[in-house]
Amino acid sequence: MKLCFYFVFALCLLAHVFIVVSANPLMLPTLKATKLHKIEPRKIPKVISPAGILSTTYYIKSCPNLEGIIQQKVNDWIKKDYTIAASIIRLHFHDCAVRGCDASILLNHAGSERAAQASKTLRGFELINEIKAEVERRCPRTVSCADILTAAARDATVIAGGPFWEVPFGRKDGRISLAKEANMVPNGHENVTTLIDFFQKRGLNIVDLVTLSGSHTIGRSTCISIQQRLDNFRGTGKPDSSMDVGYLNFLKKQCSRDTNFVNLDATTPRTFDEVYYKNLQTKKGLLQTDQLLYSDARTAPLVAALASQPQLFISQFAVSMVNLGNVQVLTGTKNGEIRHNCNYVNP
Repeated sequence: MKLCFYFVFALCLLAHVFIVVSANPLMLPTLKATKLHKIEPRKIPKVISPAGILSTTYYIKSCPNLEGIIQQKVNDWIKKDYTIAASIIRLHFHDCAVRGCDASILLNHAGSERAAQASKTLRGFELINEIKAEVERRCPRTVSCADILTAAARDATVIAGGPFWEVPFGRKDGRISLAKEANMVPNGHENVTTLIDFFQKRGLNIVDLVTLSGSHTIGRSTCISIQQRLDNFRGTGKPDSSMDVGYLNFLKKQCSRDTNFVNLDATTPRTFDEVYYKNLQTKKGLLQTDQLLYSDARTAPLVAALASQPQLFISQFAVSMVNLGNVQVLTGTKNGEIRHNCNYVNP
């Protein structure tokens, strides 16, 4: 019965992916006024969300080589250091999670998001700066840092073995960046209710939450982020009982120092695949927020569906990354700017 439920659930989720990716606007029948009711149609203003203004052809004339520039730079960096792929995806999430995808995480000044405690382990700033410098050389004052970071996250995903998706462009860069807001981003210790609420406030749903958590199929974490799970979980003086004993012992050896790194995916850390979800089913989720996804009734069926269907994970990841990239974007000349340097607002 349980397997049947997962099968039906997965089919519904797959249908959702197909609809989001390929659906055309609904063709509604035209209503004709009868002779008895000759009513002049009222002109209703069309309301377009900021995300609806974005376009995959936004720079096709003003900077036609943009995507090639970004792809080449990202590829060069990942060749030298494969761990930078996960870092760029994470940097993009931290940007979009605070004030939307406006490159506010890149601003480098006292009291900025970048200076927050929660941002201390973020990486990839130098790569974005290098891309921006080359883009400015070829297309001066044309491309926003927010668009560069969004496209770089896509290319990092593809190079790491994940899916490709078309990135809609047209975001503007924000002028405000506050450390206290960055410290509100989930850090691996929250419960599922808190995570769901955090995502919903940004227009993302529970499917996006579970799917985007799958980015932990690659990348690493510092040991300090999980130390309390290893020896003093919730002040009990004991390790987290939801962790596989063998995996627990392995992590204790790996984390002899808080500054050491451990892979987020215990099984296939260099492969972008669904094994991250299978690890949760065998109590091998590294972060507490990872493991809780399989113990909570609201998210466990999604974990099971994504674990059993690799293509479902790949397809939905592309959809959810587009959703993430559309969070509270700034568009138009009044809402933001195109920074000349990603580290500073324009003078």
